[in-house]
Amino acid sequence: MSTPKYATRCVELFLDYVKINTQSSEGSDTFPSTPGQLVLLQRLHDELKELGLTDVTMDEHGYVFATVPATSGKQDVPVIGFLAHVDTSPEMSGEAVKAIIHRDYKGQDLVLPDDPTAVITFEDNPHLAGQIGNDIITASGTTLLGADNKAGVAEIMAAVEYLLSHHEIAHGPLRIGFTPDEEIGSGTEHFDVQKFGADCAYTVDGETLGELQMETFSADSITVTFHGFNTHPGFAKGKMVNSIKVAAEFIARLPKDGLSPETTEAYQGFVHPYTLDASVECTSVKMLVRDFDTSNLKELELLVEQLALEAVAVFPQSCAEINIEESYRNMKEVLEQHPDVVENACEAIRRAGLEPRVEPIRGGTDGSRLSFMGLPTPNIFAGEHNFHSRYEWISTSDMHKAVEVIIELCRVWEERTTSA
Repeated sequence: MSTPKYATRCVELFLDYVKINTQSSEGSDTFPSTPGQLVLLQRLHDELKELGLTDVTMDEHGYVFATVPATSGKQDVPVIGFLAHVDTSPEMSGEAVKAIIHRDYKGQDLVLPDDPTAVITFEDNPHLAGQIGNDIITASGTTLLGADNKAGVAEIMAAVEYLLSHHEIAHGPLRIGFTPDEEIGSGTEHFDVQKFGADCAYTVDGETLGELQMETFSADSITVTFHGFNTHPGFAKGKMVNSIKVAAEFIARLPKDGLSPETTEAYQGFVHPYTLDASVECTSVKMLVRDFDTSNLKELELLVEQLALEAVAVFPQSCAEINIEESYRNMKEVLEQHPDVVENACEAIRRAGLEPRVEPIRGGTDGSRLSFMGLPTPNIFAGEHNFHSRYEWISTSDMHKAVEVIIELCRVWEERTTSA
C-alpha cells in the first residue's frame, strides 16, 4: 500500500465510529429516528470542540455544524462545506459491528468469520482487482460494516484534524456538517441551509475511487391502497372482497421485462414495490418511482394508476386510493448552473493522482434536496462498496485518497479566488 500524501487518523476514527449502532428506522416517529445516532453526533460535536473549534453546535434535531477558520489572506474565498450522514441502513443490522482488517489483500475471496457462508468473492466484486496490496476492511459476517457513511464522517474529521495542524495549507472558511436519517430519506428535513452558511457543499458518500456524482434520480413515492371487505371466512361467499388478492393482481401486472430495479441500468428509470402492509380489509403497496428525467415521472405514475384500476376491475367491489409524494429531484438541474462547483472537485481529484469519474448515481443523496434548497451539493467518493449489506467493504487506501481529495479541494477553491 502506498504512503498517503496526508498522514491522518481516518482509518482509526472509522474503526471507532462503526462500533456505535446508528441504524435508522423508517417507522419511527422521532427525529432522529433512533437514539444511537445522537450518541455518535454528540461524540462528533465533542471531538470538534476538543480540536479547538469555537462555534460547534448541535441543535435539537441532532445536526452538528462547525467552522474551520480560513488560513488564506484572501478576503472573499467562498465558504465550502463538507457533509456526511451518521446513520446506517435499516436493511441490515448495525448492532455490535466487528470490523476486520484484511492486510495486504492478494486477490482472494474474503470469508467473513462469524458466518462462513458469507463470502465476498473476487469474481463478484470487480473493484477488488484494483486493491491488490491494500488493506481491506469488512464486518464479521452478521452485520453491515457502516462505511456508508461513517467512512465519509471519518474522512471529513481526519481532514479537519490535518488542516487545523497544518496552517501552511491556504484555504478559505470551511463548514462541516454531520446529519441523521439520510438512509430513510429525511436527512435534510430540518437542515437549516442559512444557518449552515456555505456557498456550496460536498457530500462525501460515494463509492468508487475518483468518483464524482452530479446527477441523481428524480424520485417520487407512491402508496397504492386497495380496499376490500372482510367478514367471517366461514360465511364469506358472495360477500368477502380480499384486498390482498387485489394487490397481488396489481403487482402481477407490473412489467416483468423492464421498468424494475432488477431489469434496468444506467439512465433507465423504474417503478419498484418495496413494502406491503396487508390485510383482507385493506392492503397498501408502497412504491418507488425513479427516473433521471423528471418529466418521465408523470408517465410512470400514470402507468401505476392504470394498472391499479385494471386490478380493481377484476374485483368489482374493491377500490383503490393512490397517493403520490415528491421525494427529491435530479441535482443536475441545479449543478449545471454552478459549473465551478463540479470543475473544482474534478481538479481536486486530478491533483490526488486520479482520473475523475463523473457518473450518475442510481439513487439519491442529501445533496439532491440540498441543491434545490439553495446549497449546490455534488457527491464525492468515500470508498464504500456493497453498502446496505453484510458484504460491505472498504479499502484503507481509498479512505486516505478521499481525505486527500477533501484537502486538495480546499486548496483549489482558495487558489482560484483571484482577489487579495
